[in-house]
Amino acid sequence: MAGMELRQLRYFVAVAEELNFGRAAERLLIAGPSLSQQIKALERDLGVRLFDRDRRSVALTPAGAALLPHTRALLDRADDLQNRAARIAGSEPVRLGYVNWLPADLTARTSSSARLHMDAWVAPSHTQAARVADGSLDLAVCWVRQEELEKRGLNARLIGADRLYAVSTGPDSGEVRARDTAVLLDDDATTWSSWNDYAEQMARATGAHALRISDGGITGPAFFDHVRRSRRPIVNSPKGQTTPLPPDLVARAVGEPKMYWTWSVVWRRSETRPAVLNTVDALTEGVGDFGIHEPDAWLPDGDPHKQ
Repeated sequence: MAGMELRQLRYFVAVAEELNFGRAAERLLIAGPSLSQQIKALERDLGVRLFDRDRRSVALTPAGAALLPHTRALLDRADDLQNRAARIAGSEPVRLGYVNWLPADLTARTSSSARLHMDAWVAPSHTQAARVADGSLDLAVCWVRQEELEKRGLNARLIGADRLYAVSTGPDSGEVRARDTAVLLDDDATTWSSWNDYAEQMARATGAHALRISDGGITGPAFFDHVRRSRRPIVNSPKGQTTPLPPDLVARAVGEPKMYWTWSVVWRRSETRPAVLNTVDALTEGVGDFGIHEPDAWLPDGDPHKQ
């Protein structure tokens, strides 16, 4: 029981309500494989199986159904405790921007440190980093390069990572080598600057085929159309990690090496306000390396978390 975390209980409730790991992962803004691993870890800690699951369906076990109302009550009490602590602390507002990913337990982590104001403008990584540097935001969760941190006077800590997978036609859902995939680069360098930099480095480092496009098809229906026309599986960008796949396409893990996209929380090096610095600590406390430092993992040059 010592390893059980509130976020895992929140994951359990989300899967129980959706009865679909893909929809629950999209709702929680995390990758599907990460959600599955956390549920398995919770089941180990509790000593019971919470779900019966196969390729087609997910159902609560009798133990899961019995524990669900108690889990909801426990989470309600935890939220009440954090809200009371925030009121006692009289915490000040902190402005946070993001791209498309945030920790599922963001509010739970930060409620005792600050009144977090989520910025409504969802913008690319380089834009969000620039807004932190010019003071429009206090913090941002984004992909960032060491060069950009130095140029803009920012600090960064690891807060999450997505293992990227490829999407392909046909029945084969087995792992595909990175050199046997394709990766898309969009002519719209303003919108896709960060992804293009990542994709270009990936192609050079692994031998993956770089395919230039001009239709915004890094994500969405246009991406799936590119997959259908391609002779190779195409690497999915982090913006498409939780998008449900059409029935004629399959997801395939990428190996040799495993491809990771990191998420950092960034803030100004000149920052002195306790609410901002405490929020950074709250967001990154207990965060592991998400597998990015394993021998078979790959990160591009310039990633601040590359060893």
